Amino acid sequence: MRERMHHTEPKSQRPGRVAYLMSWFPAPTETFILHEMLELRRQGLEIDVYPLLGAAPGPRHPGADEMLARTRYQRAFSREVAAAQLHWLRRKPRAYLRAWARALRGNLRSPGFLARALVVVPRAAFIAREVEAGGHAHVHAHWATHPALAALVVKELTGTGFSFTAHAHDLYLDRAMLEEKIQEARFVVTISEYNRALLRELYGEEAARKTSVVRCGVDPARFQPRPQPARQGPAVIACVAGLRDYKGHRHLVDACALLRERRVSFRCVLVGDGPERAALEKQIAALKLGEVELLGGQPQDRVREFLASADVLVHPSVVTAAGMMDGIPVALMEAMATGCPVVSTRVSGIPELVRDGKTGLVVEPGDAAALADAIQRLVEDPALGRRLGLAGRRAVLREFTLERNGERLLGLFAPFVGGGAGRRASRGGRRRAEPVPPIPLSRPAAPLDAGPRTVTPGA
Repeated sequence: MRERMHHTEPKSQRPGRVAYLMSWFPAPTETFILHEMLELRRQGLEIDVYPLLGAAPGPRHPGADEMLARTRYQRAFSREVAAAQLHWLRRKPRAYLRAWARALRGNLRSPGFLARALVVVPRAAFIAREVEAGGHAHVHAHWATHPALAALVVKELTGTGFSFTAHAHDLYLDRAMLEEKIQEARFVVTISEYNRALLRELYGEEAARKTSVVRCGVDPARFQPRPQPARQGPAVIACVAGLRDYKGHRHLVDACALLRERRVSFRCVLVGDGPERAALEKQIAALKLGEVELLGGQPQDRVREFLASADVLVHPSVVTAAGMMDGIPVALMEAMATGCPVVSTRVSGIPELVRDGKTGLVVEPGDAAALADAIQRLVEDPALGRRLGLAGRRAVLREFTLERNGERLLGLFAPFVGGGAGRRASRGGRRRAEPVPPIPLSRPAAPLDAGPRTVTPGA
């Protein structure tokens, strides 16, 4: 934890200094935020990190310690948070009360968000004091839910502009205050053309014009092409994803049962943890699938080892009854960067990365038989797997690298942060993105999975 900032006179804004807000940091399932911040720092941007809720439990990934040195935590009932409320009540009482009224009114129809606002607004007032004292030129929030609300409160109190990145559940489930946040933001980032089209459909052309697509990216140097020796023993099927309903693990387990019936020799490893673990253990036991192993959460170094030995990476995403679904899973990018062939589903922005028959195989969500067919094709046709694997790596290098997308994001920050970061972004900004075919906003006629809603740590 870094040394406490002193609250005296506000400092002048320093070039290239941005406050990053998110719900949890570090968070094992949000390596994309960690890697984005590390890349931006590498490209010259100064970042200070303000998690609203603390550090999430689980393994700590490489690079987290570097950002922890720039991270400022706060406790809900700490003296500092209380002092921040008094500070803004004395200095800007109207703005402070307006921020409260806005947050409460905007979340009245969402009991869960309303309850969380009671926690977020006081902490945002504390962060606002830090932003003002630290001379931050801009605030960026990851997730359009509570972090974007906190950024909006910071703007209300300090006048410092903000932006936010919208990913998945923050667009697909509860959209309380989303239109207002878009209107107030300097700009909006999202991770897929699908999401941008959804914002256009919901809020019109102006919202789409204000929104830029910046992919989550991977470092191809960390995910090098793996050797391609002849397979010895059973085929290895890997799935790297939190054990949550919308990840669709139960359909992969059913597909494994079908593969066993077809006498395909395989071993399936499920890397990740979450609320669906008990149900999956019960399903695996009922099917007597000794070939399927639940390995729990693993650090990223171990994930790379699994990808190096896998014959296929499967990400069987579905749409839940509540409308929850994936964005574009980073695990798919990581696998494709190594040249591992992938199988996934036609959900949200996934086809922007995995193009059926070109960079991987894509099936309909919730179709265990189609999953089994696709996996079997890759297991029985290594040449097809190699061809798709090579094409997948090229697709990642073309559109989904950390460096390329860091430059894009830095280009969006540049007009507000200036300095060296702005100059670097100007150079990077001349690189044009590869055109991406429009993705239709097609949705299943009925959600494929019923059950309780689960929310990622970014909620």
